Amino acid sequence: MQTGEVLRRVVFDLLDAAKGGRLKKLKEVNKREIVEGVTEEYMDRRIHVLLDYVKEHSPYYKDHPEWTELKDFPVMTKGDFIENYDQVLVDNSEEQGKLYRLSTSGSTGTPFTVLCDGDKMSRVNMNFISCMELNGFRMGMKRGEFRAWIKGKNTISKWKSFKNNLIMVDISNMGDDSLEKICQDIEKKKIQVLVTYSSALTALTQYLRKTHRDISKWDVELVFSMGEALPQETYDLTKELFGFSPVRSYGNNENGFIAIQLDEDPEYTIDLYNFYPEILKLDSDEPAEEGELGRIVVTDYYNKTFPMVRYDTGDTGIMRMYKDPKGRVHGKYVEIYGRRGSLMYNTKGEPLSIHVFMNTLLKFEGIVYQAKCIQWGEKDYELLVNADQEKLDIDEVLAAYRHYLGEDAEIKVTYVDEIPIQASGKFMVCENKWDGRK
Repeated sequence: MQTGEVLRRVVFDLLDAAKGGRLKKLKEVNKREIVEGVTEEYMDRRIHVLLDYVKEHSPYYKDHPEWTELKDFPVMTKGDFIENYDQVLVDNSEEQGKLYRLSTSGSTGTPFTVLCDGDKMSRVNMNFISCMELNGFRMGMKRGEFRAWIKGKNTISKWKSFKNNLIMVDISNMGDDSLEKICQDIEKKKIQVLVTYSSALTALTQYLRKTHRDISKWDVELVFSMGEALPQETYDLTKELFGFSPVRSYGNNENGFIAIQLDEDPEYTIDLYNFYPEILKLDSDEPAEEGELGRIVVTDYYNKTFPMVRYDTGDTGIMRMYKDPKGRVHGKYVEIYGRRGSLMYNTKGEPLSIHVFMNTLLKFEGIVYQAKCIQWGEKDYELLVNADQEKLDIDEVLAAYRHYLGEDAEIKVTYVDEIPIQASGKFMVCENKWDGRK
């Protein structure tokens, strides 16, 4: 246990206690409800409170008094929310105090920013800590967050990094030189928790195996995987290398963590305290049968600024709901699909994270609606662009992509009205069609 960890935990507890201990209470309730389940009364009450609220305050829902039950409300994709953004936004948002931005481009390549109030932001943060603590995390531990960090867009200040004991681990490039530096930083900076996307964890563990690196002196106690589905091979290799299993999670930037793996349970335990989950048929908005693969749809109970009712996440999965002997309701995602982006390579043959392409799009939010980078050869790429061409500076967009692909990348631009959807029901922000690297 590091000194900095203990000090930060003490400071957090003292500051929270001075404000009535709200965050700690929220965290403990969240943890308890994830493990012990919720009551049917809680789920019914939260849904009806939310639906009454949106029909009173959201212009999008105001004109439909006939929508009384959740099943009456339309299923909304990310594109639907973007198209109707101003109407979904509540009319009392200016009275809610400071608002926070939850931004993502997502694996589907559509930039999206959700506004929320301080209460929802606290819930997102405590939801994250709750999911971590249920798997051995201790408040204040030094964590390395693996992302494609973009200066001026998603990087954090030195003060916030110090306060949260957070190290920014850049995964824009996952070639051997970059992975070597990441390994050195993990050891030198005594990082205790790796919070990483599946693709980055796959690249890191394969590099560790290839180089036979001695990690016995590392301080890492927890590996937390998020984003795209974690391959079983990576799960097993991580356990072999570190001596413990990584934690699988499911969620997004718009809502927070929706489900979490507990212990080594192969299923994901759904957070029924914060969300109402549904699985709908692939070709209609009817509920999927038990055990049937369908679309993952969630309703967020607590965003009172930009309410997300029946949000189609773009992912597919299989869910089971059941009651325990005490009558409490539990939800499990038996399987989760989607977020399996093709592995792309730069002109040097080095692998690139899918999140490079996702975060590049954040720079052009509001101008580029969708984009997809396709690799056709060693240095040959095609960029499908759905954008406002009057505002678009294509040279600036190409420069942003070449920053990661390589200055010698040959990029053909194809303007489209919409990115073609794959058979899975999703379109990806990148795709590798080069036989040499498939």
